Amino acid sequence: MIIKRQIEISNEEALILYGIKDENLEFIENLFGIEIFARGNLLTLKGESEKVEKALTLLYEILKYKGKKKSITKEDILMLLQKEEKEEKKDEKSIKESKEKEGILINSKKEIVIPKTPKQREYVNAIRKYDLVVGIGPAGTGKTYLAVACGIEAIKKGKFQRLILTRPALEAGERLGFLPGDLEEKIKPYLQPIYDSLFDLLKYEELRRWQERKIIEVVPLAYMRGRTLSNAFIILDEAQNTSFGQMKMFLTRLGIDSKIVITGDITQIDHPLSSETSGLVEIQKVLSKIRGVKFIYFTNRDVVRHKLVKKIINAYEKYYEKKSKDRNLSKTEKD
Repeated sequence: MIIKRQIEISNEEALILYGIKDENLEFIENLFGIEIFARGNLLTLKGESEKVEKALTLLYEILKYKGKKKSITKEDILMLLQKEEKEEKKDEKSIKESKEKEGILINSKKEIVIPKTPKQREYVNAIRKYDLVVGIGPAGTGKTYLAVACGIEAIKKGKFQRLILTRPALEAGERLGFLPGDLEEKIKPYLQPIYDSLFDLLKYEELRRWQERKIIEVVPLAYMRGRTLSNAFIILDEAQNTSFGQMKMFLTRLGIDSKIVITGDITQIDHPLSSETSGLVEIQKVLSKIRGVKFIYFTNRDVVRHKLVKKIINAYEKYYEKKSKDRNLSKTEKD
């Protein structure tokens, strides 16, 4: 985009800045590929926005520098320009380091994943600090995605040897037997959301290599029984669909030098068991006072999917709230 910027200077500044026969202005024009028009004490810069802004910054530096000298040479201009470029690189490096500290380094298909809300940042920090983190909240808040990203980062930094991702496929119940294919093909649809996160973060070749070497395992929760998982970063997704017994079984898989992240949405229990409460609901009561365990609660404000998702969640919440009020009112009238 072509823009114009103007700067007003004094007669003394003009005498020093312009140079003999305006040679300094011409030199700056050539350096940045812009046009500079001098009319009395008014300088007008015209050109591409980024180039004009950089030239303007240089001019201000020259005007600050001019107090030390009676004239400005091309060598002085180049020296000041190099100083500005060094400062710019330093600032860029500082910004990058800040992002890297806050963000999750993947260095694959995605180079870095930056948490987008304060709650997401709290969640990532908790995962890095605690051995057991429970993320509870609505869909679209990044619970699973950020956990998977943190797991990949931890593996690449050598903190763990394995990344194990699991989900309850038991909600499918007897229907697994009616699906075509072997057991792996029957289960895969229930694990697909985890694969979606992996495919988005890792290059295909890297993901395949990690799977072949058993660095990454994606397995149904039922397959966790009887295992002790040491030196592993373990993620349990859709934990609201676990029973009390399944949650206890999963938690006791934790081995030496391992970390567990549990994610779920207690408002989306797809297949509640008539005689049992969701394992994710109960874990809040059972583990709330244990040190080393951190609960992070997301809200609709943390939804980072399509803007409609947040509106849909809010609409459903209002609907169920109204439905609950109507039910209670009807019950009171009957009594």
